[in-house]
Amino acid sequence: MLALDDYPRYGRQMILDRFGLQGQLKLQNSSVVVVGAGGLGCPALQYLAAAGIGKLGIIDPDVVEVSNLQRQILHDEAKVGMPKAESAARALKQINSRLVIDAVCDALSPDNAVKLLSPYDIILDCTDNAPTRYLLSDTAAFIRKPLVSGAAQKFEGQLCTYNLEPDGPCYRCLFPTPPARELVGTCEENGILGAVTGVIGNMQALEAIKIITGLHDKKPSLLLFSALGSPPFRSIKLRSRKATCPACGNSDEKFGEINKIDYVQFCGGPTPDWESRGLSLGNPDHRISVRDFGRVCEEKREAITIIDVRPPVEFGICALPGSINVPLRELTANPHPYLSTPREIYVVCRLGNDSQIAASSLREVRTEDIKVKDVIGGLRAWTRHVDPTFPVY
Repeated sequence: MLALDDYPRYGRQMILDRFGLQGQLKLQNSSVVVVGAGGLGCPALQYLAAAGIGKLGIIDPDVVEVSNLQRQILHDEAKVGMPKAESAARALKQINSRLVIDAVCDALSPDNAVKLLSPYDIILDCTDNAPTRYLLSDTAAFIRKPLVSGAAQKFEGQLCTYNLEPDGPCYRCLFPTPPARELVGTCEENGILGAVTGVIGNMQALEAIKIITGLHDKKPSLLLFSALGSPPFRSIKLRSRKATCPACGNSDEKFGEINKIDYVQFCGGPTPDWESRGLSLGNPDHRISVRDFGRVCEEKREAITIIDVRPPVEFGICALPGSINVPLRELTANPHPYLSTPREIYVVCRLGNDSQIAASSLREVRTEDIKVKDVIGGLRAWTRHVDPTFPVY
């Protein structure tokens, strides 16, 4: 039964046609687990809690950082350094004190996924990396639970609900193989407008509410959102479950135990640490540490050229004194103009990855009397090891 003081609390949605008291009771008796308490997870959790979901699970191994506050709206300055799952749980309790919350500060893995996700009716994928997306989809297919998946980068986002009965596809049905690792960027690398994650996260909550209350039409589709598009929303009808899919199909070659799959390697390996990799890989004559680069800048600043290959918008945020901005795409398309003077050339970028590509392009056409080196770890390493006053973004 619904508590007496819940009638005015949820009355605005209970008076909706096809929702009613029964819809509210379904929410109260339901459970949803949200994997990722970040840009997508925060608004999804907030609206699920406010709607009257009975139990919420929150799974996130990370801690709150200042860079999160631009979009992860359940966290605040006082919670920097606190585990995100715990921070989100505290904020949700202030919204709805009756809410039952299970906050898990461990990372989801093939070893614990079935155990952690099985108790819930619906799973929300609010993560931002390919290995976890495949793990969540395979697990949801294995335990036969709907998976509401969201994604957002830059000005765009997308929403899709997988494993909808009777024949909705899973993530692996649509994307049997992951994209190349170098083609996948994070919000840190590509940027994100905070309100875009709010749009997608809210719609993930809405999808879950529709499924729980019986308002969902059960037709699989992919919703695309562009903050700068006109119209901003576009829906694509999806095919049915793929019979040969090893996760959810009818094939005899379906996956056995999920904990025997290495999802990180399947998706191209771990996210590269460009600074660490730069210390051991490549020709040492082609690379320079930020500390050595700092000494070069002090000793012969007028005799060197510093090329910053970040996009112009990032160059406008901060730049090394005297550096010139030549975006990577422009430099690789035509490197010749930047080799016209016989000066040492040092190439820098944000993290130390793009600068390697740019320096290699220059060396391919350079004359023998020009030295070209890229700066290991980029501007992030410059702040860490040379100039702590240089902005980090």
